[in-house]
Amino acid sequence: MKVHNPFRTALVATLGVGLGILLIGSVESLSTVLLYVGTALFISLGLDPVISFLERRKLPRWLAVVITIFGVLGIFAGIVLIVLPIIVDQVSQLVRQITRLVQSSNNLWEDLREWLGAVFPALDVDRVLNEAQNWLLENMGDITSGVIAASVNIVTGLFGAFIVLILTIYLTASTPSLKRSVYQLVPASKRARFVDLGEQITDSVGYYVMGQVTLGVINGILSAIYLNIIGAPFAAVLAVIAFFASLIPLVGTLTGSTIIVLVCLLPGLGSPGVALAAAIYYLIYMQIEAYLISPRIMSRAVSVPGAVVVVAALAGGSLLGLLGALIAIPVAASILIIYRQVLIPRMNER
Repeated sequence: MKVHNPFRTALVATLGVGLGILLIGSVESLSTVLLYVGTALFISLGLDPVISFLERRKLPRWLAVVITIFGVLGIFAGIVLIVLPIIVDQVSQLVRQITRLVQSSNNLWEDLREWLGAVFPALDVDRVLNEAQNWLLENMGDITSGVIAASVNIVTGLFGAFIVLILTIYLTASTPSLKRSVYQLVPASKRARFVDLGEQITDSVGYYVMGQVTLGVINGILSAIYLNIIGAPFAAVLAVIAFFASLIPLVGTLTGSTIIVLVCLLPGLGSPGVALAAAIYYLIYMQIEAYLISPRIMSRAVSVPGAVVVVAALAGGSLLGLLGALIAIPVAASILIIYRQVLIPRMNER
């Protein structure tokens, strides 16, 4: 192809590349804002099934939204008011126990060596402790900077949570109008099909969110009851850990269970017997959750093959961290809906 005006062609190409770089930089600059909006949209879709349920009971949309939002805020406020004093008290006990343990020990490393030797007889305790001590000395600066960064992240996270709360209230109240605005962008000849797919996708996301929260509540309540029965240390704190860990798909329950078992194994706080009882309970619970509880709760959400779940969670976690792992599965379910109901029928028509 003959180029009649090389200067104009080069100028247009340069402007195009510059515009692309500008757009990429803008997206990177707005990544935090986009993350807040995505989180709020995800939560609002999770509340939509509750609002739809209230609307079917002849309540107007605005009243259903108000009841749902105040209900959720009231539940969380009640949980905080009930659990927070217990958590504060048990955390204070934990700090006192650790302080007493350090102050009463003339040689902390010797006591730790004796404890590790008793719990793990086959372990080369001296080598492990020497490696740990050398690692602490070499990375003390990084650890200090990490603690400071973690404190800043906590403050930023609290501010972000407030913004997400405001956005969630707004998006929950305006979900139907937002849907209608998006649907109007589709040609009228294809709008009915697009609306049907859009409703299926939003419903699947909403049921997934509600199901995951339900799994967390079940795990938290059962953990609180069982850990109190076996006399585990700081049962309320561990139950809260179990609740939040269950919100993470795939590895959440396993990660939370591992943390709880390790806390039950701490010297001066728990005991090997309590840790063993907790480990047996969570092994049984994870099987019941995987084969009985989760399928029943998630029956209304779109089923996703196990391999797709693993790949989606890994990809989402790599891109957006914990939030990416949370939203990866409903996104994968949405893609599967489009694949099954749009792409496959279109390919079969050819």
